Amino acid sequence: MSDTSAVRTHCPYCSLQCGMKVARKGRAGIEIGAWEEFPVNEGAMCRKGWTSGELRGSRERITSPMVRDRDTGELRAVGWDEALDLVADRIRELQLERGNDAVAVFGGGGLTNEKAYQLGKFARVALGTSQIDYNGRWCMSSAASAGNQAFGIDRGLPFPLADIEQTDVVVLVGSNLAETMPPAARHLDRLRERGGKVVVIDPRRTATAERADLFLQPVPGTDLALGLGVLHLIDARGAVDEDYVATRTSGFADVRRSVAAWWPERVERTTGVATDELGALVDLLTGGRKVMVLTARGAEQHAQGTATVVAWINVALALGMPGRPFAGYGCLTGQGNGQGGREHGQKADQLPGYRMIDDPAARAHVAGVWGVDPDSLPGKGKSAYELLDSLGDGGGPSALLVFGSNIVVSAPRATHITERLESLDLLVVCDMVMSETAALADVVLPITQWAEESGTMTNLEGRVILRRRAISPPAGVRSDLDVIAGLASRLDSPVEFSVEPEEIFAELGRATAGGKADYSGITYARIAEERGVFWPCPATAAGEEPHPGTPRMFADAFATPDGRARFLVQEFAGAAEQPDDDYPVHLTTGRVLAQYQSGAQTRRIRSLTDEGTFVEMHPMLADRIGAHDGEPVLVRTRRGEMKAPARIVSTIRPDTVFVPFHWVGANRLTNDALDPSSRMPEFKVCAAEVLV
Repeated sequence: MSDTSAVRTHCPYCSLQCGMKVARKGRAGIEIGAWEEFPVNEGAMCRKGWTSGELRGSRERITSPMVRDRDTGELRAVGWDEALDLVADRIRELQLERGNDAVAVFGGGGLTNEKAYQLGKFARVALGTSQIDYNGRWCMSSAASAGNQAFGIDRGLPFPLADIEQTDVVVLVGSNLAETMPPAARHLDRLRERGGKVVVIDPRRTATAERADLFLQPVPGTDLALGLGVLHLIDARGAVDEDYVATRTSGFADVRRSVAAWWPERVERTTGVATDELGALVDLLTGGRKVMVLTARGAEQHAQGTATVVAWINVALALGMPGRPFAGYGCLTGQGNGQGGREHGQKADQLPGYRMIDDPAARAHVAGVWGVDPDSLPGKGKSAYELLDSLGDGGGPSALLVFGSNIVVSAPRATHITERLESLDLLVVCDMVMSETAALADVVLPITQWAEESGTMTNLEGRVILRRRAISPPAGVRSDLDVIAGLASRLDSPVEFSVEPEEIFAELGRATAGGKADYSGITYARIAEERGVFWPCPATAAGEEPHPGTPRMFADAFATPDGRARFLVQEFAGAAEQPDDDYPVHLTTGRVLAQYQSGAQTRRIRSLTDEGTFVEMHPMLADRIGAHDGEPVLVRTRRGEMKAPARIVSTIRPDTVFVPFHWVGANRLTNDALDPSSRMPEFKVCAAEVLV
């Protein structure tokens, strides 16, 4: 690859947003190369990143708008004007008949900051609807809720990822880092080379657990109880950092009383983690000067996900770690723009910059940037699952516009949600391929992929980075920004919608100015020069030095009114659905190395192994039900069933089965019980039956 012809950009997948070089190859292809100077991955990528260019030439790429024929029921190709006119006319009719909230918008955690911002603005200004949310609600919303409660702000990692290498002990709660974001696992290896220790907490012995110095294998849904027991033992040993707690936190006395009953024997009965294993974990935590606790989806995708994260934040606070160098608490965000995607208005309750939509001052500021009356902005809408559950026959919106999400595969209780989608009067899906959700749509709009457009993303560290356009899109394909602008114009929006990413980013900066997630001091030029800028980064007055950005947070104060972090009491209730005689085992879900999210892109790349779904189980369970490796088994829950080959391994708990969620099937089984704070569904545990 010629360095002069290559464009420095970023991977289209996970929240690492690995730096890569992209160059044209042949007439229509692209070639992927290493960008070794980008600090997050230093040229390393997983197989998904190296093969990401193959979707460019896929025969499954959609290159023309399609409209469902009312007579035949089939999708037929049409021109862009016909498609957008049809959508706008139907929206106008439905809103005139049933009100503005008859139309809903569903976004995605993989959209650029510019798209997320425009989508939120489009919903509130052009559509006037309160009904907007996005699939990032299912990613790290529990950690976001916990961070806001404890620290006053939500930034997944309040320090650079590379800080992991310099800590003494890192505890991974519900994270399979080695398979979900492999380039990040090198930090664990470097930590251990320095003499540091790695702890992994997971119901499965994963590739990440193989790197661990201590591996704990709790019952699914009991990470909260384990955190309470850890704090109990830290306190019982007199290892609480009393000076830190007194000067930098509040609320510890109540938390101390609340964990007093979580003695090790009770923890063992609840979690399955032996008392000596619990003691070994506390030995490591209390023996290290620098300790880091990191949570991920395994701990967060629960009906008590927020409480679980808070419990582990309490552990970090009791040890005096948040705000200290190379220590503290962080969340390993999953989706490519899971961080930035929720900061700028896709969530039902938020406006750009992490401003809350029910805050009059926030409404006034954002409305001023948009050039509209604050009173014209709608209020808070429904969260992601509640929105989808209400669609059509559910008594809610009768039209849905989908950007960057494959709901049919990714939603919990997916069969029920698919029925809701099918009951709509209008379903519009923007996608680059015919995903399972697009296949249900009345209108499918073909959109650009990552290498064909520019825009910013915010990675798991809070580093704002720049994706650059490397190649022109195929004829007939448009950006989501063009779709939004085209519909806004047809709907007689009171303000115009730009299609220029850099212009939109500048407006985003003005809208976020003074907010918690302040981007106002960030420009495309700065991002390019500095290889990313960490928010918050407020603008400075003319003649003053630019704000340097904030790689590390909380050194002096937390983002609470009094600058103190909050200890918060949490009570363990367990999973919303427990095994019983009819459904005797735990079901949990997750990812595999070769696939990403709903698989809409990765399942279409030939170089990636598409092994199909499977049911992972322990030999003891297999013997009990008569299952054999590679032969089909039936998994059934109270919501549905699926059949897939058994994969018999000794690395999973005997009372648990695992199913990857990249294929249709897994989320037909999962529970739609919601966390009361984050509204996160309980993807990670439910009761199941397995039959041959």
